[in-house]
Formats: sequence, structure tokens, C-alpha cells
Amino acid sequence: MLARCATSPIRRWVLDAFPRGQSGVDYDQPAGDAGLFGPDSVTWRIHADFPGMLAGGLSSLMLQALHPRVLAGVYDHSNFRHDLVGRLRRTTAFVAGTTYAATDQARHLIERVRRIHHQVRGTTADGLAYAADDPDLLTWVHVTEAHGFLQGYRHYCQAVPEALADRYYDEGRRVAQALGARQVPASQAQVQAYFEAMQPQLRFDARSREVMAVLARIRLPVPLAGLSRDLFLGAAAALLPDWAPPLLALGRADRARAAVSSAALRTMAPLFRMALTDGVCARACARIPVPLEQLHRWPTQAEVPSAFTAPG
Repeated sequence: MLARCATSPIRRWVLDAFPRGQSGVDYDQPAGDAGLFGPDSVTWRIHADFPGMLAGGLSSLMLQALHPRVLAGVYDHSNFRHDLVGRLRRTTAFVAGTTYAATDQARHLIERVRRIHHQVRGTTADGLAYAADDPDLLTWVHVTEAHGFLQGYRHYCQAVPEALADRYYDEGRRVAQALGARQVPASQAQVQAYFEAMQPQLRFDARSREVMAVLARIRLPVPLAGLSRDLFLGAAAALLPDWAPPLLALGRADRARAAVSSAALRTMAPLFRMALTDGVCARACARIPVPLEQLHRWPTQAEVPSAFTAPG
């Protein structure tokens, strides 16, 4: 009874913010189809954790705001100023679908996004051409998201063995390459080297400030919307790599608030997991079928496929 009293409001919060059944993806069929990753993957485990995924996704948006050409595509071709919640929901649906849906449905989602990307092109304020299907831009978006999700899981769920963290980055290339990304980092060391190589291209300009301001004003359709926003944005900022806060003009007070939010979300995270035992991951496990409890332990080396390649 006490657990239900604690988890019911959290469940309502999540389902109000991210309603189910709107993506059109059927996670129950066809039976036995493991999708692009399957239950022995690291990806299935990391993407099943709501607090880490939401905080990690917001963290990746902060990093993406530092890339002028990536930001230009969002700035010129989306209504993020007025519907950032919708953008978050669409991104969440894509990640969930490509992770847990059956193979054909995951590929359909990828092809739909490829078609959308093909239409997004233009010129930055400095005269640089950009296109959403540029492999370099796709790689930046993918790496920032993968980094955010992995760090979110580490901060708000549990530690990730080093070898399996590398495996997570390796697995994630499957979707990134199918979207058109190239030279996608496949390990923690490669991601660190990639971030170091990219830093000279990054900047915090007027458009970056506007995106950060929009994030700071986001209001999810949930009770205590402002408190919820500040909690998750602070928890997201705590996931940024060390070089990013100065670039984003996050000062000492911002970092202190991020530390408080991070500690608060770590305390609350088990309640989220207790409240959300019937999501798309559970449905995908039933489709295979494998017990959901299998995802509560790390896969052994023998269980994990030796390589992941882009789907044909």
C-alpha cells in the first residue's frame, strides 16, 4: 500500500508527460522478432530506465545547441520554441521504437526519419551550408544522445562495467549508420577522442542562448511542472562532460543546482522503476518471449553478439 501511494503519482506524471499508444508502433507482434538489438543487448537495459533516459536526452539537447550547423537545422525547420514537449515526445518515440519494436517496424521508423532529414537543409547565419542528412551532423546528434543515455543510466540507475559501456556505443552505431552517420565512435575512448576533436567547431552564440532559454521555460503537462522541469534540467546538466558547462556559460551556481538535482533524482529513481513495470520494454520481452527480470542483470560475454552492423 505504501509503495502504491508513492508510485501512483509518479506513474501519472510519466504518462501525462509521455502518453502511450500515440506512436502507432505495435510492440507485441510478430512473436519471436527480437528487433534490431534484442534482449541480450546492453541497449535494451540502458534504454529501459526512464530517469536516465529523460535526463540523458535533455543533456544531449544542451550539447547539440553548441553545434552551429546542427542547431541551424533545428532553429530554421522546427517549432521547438512553441512545441518543445512535442519534439521530446517524438524523439522518445523514435528511440523506443528503434530499440524495442520488431525489425520491420524499426526499419520503417528509420526510413521515415531519413525522408524527413532529406528535406531539412539551408545556410547558417554565417553562410555555412547544412543538411540534416549530412553524415557528420548525424554523427554529432547520435554521439551526444548515446553519451547522455549512458551517463544517465550510470548516474541514476547503476554502474556500467567498462566493457559493456563500450558495447553500448558499439551497438548504437546500428541505428546511427542506418540513418546515414559515418565514422561513428564505437567505444568510450573513441567518444572521448571524438569530443576533443569536435570542440573547435562548437560555440555558444545567440541561437544557443535561445535554445537554452526555451529549455529553461519548458512546461510538461504535469503537476508541479516548474519543479519537475528544474529537477530534470539540473539532473541533465550534471551529466555533461567536463568541458561543456563552461562553453554553455553554466557558472558555479548552475553547477551547484545541478548537483542538488542530481542527488534528488538518484533518490527518486527507484520509485520511477517501481511505477513503470509495463512499458514498451516489458512488451518487447513478452514478444520474444524472455522474462523481464533478465534485463535486471548484465549479459555475459557469451550472450552478447560479437558485432553489430547497420541493417541491410
